[in-house]
Amino acid sequence: MSKLAKNFIYNIIYQVLILILPLISAPYISRILGAEGIGTYSYTYSIVSYFVMFAMLGINNYGNRLIAQTRDDKEKLSINFWSLYILEFIITAIVLIAYIIFITFIIKEDKLMYILQFGYILSSFFDINWFFFGIEEFKITVTRNTIIKILSFVLLFIFVKTKSDIYIYTIILVISNFISNIVLWPFIFKRIKKVKISFKDIFKHLKPCIILFIPVIAVSLYKKMDKIMLGIMSTKLEVGFYENAEKIISIPLAIITALGTVMLPRMSNIIANGDEKKFKEYISKSMEFIIFLASPIVLGLISIAKEFAPVYFGNEFYKTGYLIEISSITILFISWANVIRTQYLIPKERDKEYINSVIMGAIVNLISNLLLIPKFNSIGASIGTVLAEFTVMFIQTISIKKYLPIQEYVKNNYKFLVKAIIMFCVLYHLNFVNMNKIINMILQIGVGIIIYSILNYRYIFKLINFDKIFINRRKDDKVQ
Repeated sequence: MSKLAKNFIYNIIYQVLILILPLISAPYISRILGAEGIGTYSYTYSIVSYFVMFAMLGINNYGNRLIAQTRDDKEKLSINFWSLYILEFIITAIVLIAYIIFITFIIKEDKLMYILQFGYILSSFFDINWFFFGIEEFKITVTRNTIIKILSFVLLFIFVKTKSDIYIYTIILVISNFISNIVLWPFIFKRIKKVKISFKDIFKHLKPCIILFIPVIAVSLYKKMDKIMLGIMSTKLEVGFYENAEKIISIPLAIITALGTVMLPRMSNIIANGDEKKFKEYISKSMEFIIFLASPIVLGLISIAKEFAPVYFGNEFYKTGYLIEISSITILFISWANVIRTQYLIPKERDKEYINSVIMGAIVNLISNLLLIPKFNSIGASIGTVLAEFTVMFIQTISIKKYLPIQEYVKNNYKFLVKAIIMFCVLYHLNFVNMNKIINMILQIGVGIIIYSILNYRYIFKLINFDKIFINRRKDDKVQ
């Protein structure tokens, strides 16, 4: 099995794990903390996450690409790692001081929550995930994250018992995040060596990091600002509804976008080696794969959302079902754009197109939120997110249509969407009378999977051997 196939499998295993664990913990936590408790954590974390973003300053995407380009030269690899990490350390220190000033002089409500989340910024001092992604060592990160996720999952059930345990809930999440970054460091010294680093080596990375930081900020305006604006313009109760809808949407997205995680360093390396044919073939196959996955997920979620949310999260979260229905369509938009971003724009260093798309998405989202949240609350925020994600996808698609056969991708893959619509039509009219709601939903999901699988049996047979999708095994292994 090729390294690419192994990396994708590692990521899929991990993404399945983080799918299962929240599926078990989310109903419990939602019932214990309630919509307001979930909303309080989500609102404060959304603000803290901005400090974390500034601490990382686009280093994740830039570092991933840089390391992938120089991974075959240990001297260059070592220089790039240490210079980029020192820059990360300096920026994090500055952000940490800013955060202390923020919670000391500005924060009036939920101060203890902000103090506890201090650890999220501290963990940025030790975040070197970008290095292991760049060298395609996904086994290490997956193994680490798996163990830590399971431990934190167990601790949540042991220690979170009442609404007042929201602080314990926060501590568990903060510590797990901190440890996940710390445990990578013993592995780094086997892969790099000590080298002399100059100030020039360090600060030459600042400009490209800032360039890739712009889209990170822009994306955050419609990923995290939604909850901040909801908290300000509506209530934390509405933030709680929105947060849980987002949790459900993020689960399938994590699996689908796992492909982008493993493909970004691979595509950067292929470009460095000048293999344009393989580069375009990978993109074509990736498009096929994500549309195959995203189409039934979107329509499947829409078909069960209203019944699912109150059963899963508790009756208090009935409104979350409507939000899931609205937000589900973003899965298709994000999946398509993720291929363009991780497999073309970033590896090709087409940063301008990437930045323009997410800035426009952010503008659309902010305007939509200002207009819709006061009138429709969390539903308005969900609509704004859909419009933003469509804008990003559309602009990115237009920007690369001269270089990639977009029409061919649509022509070859719309069949998956058609088959998903057939599945949806069956599920929409399917209702197992005189059955428990939970059993009814399980049966609907099972029937949906069976119908879609039958309709796509040829492609599924091809999927069984991953290497057949992503080009011949021998050819692939030559670039390892």
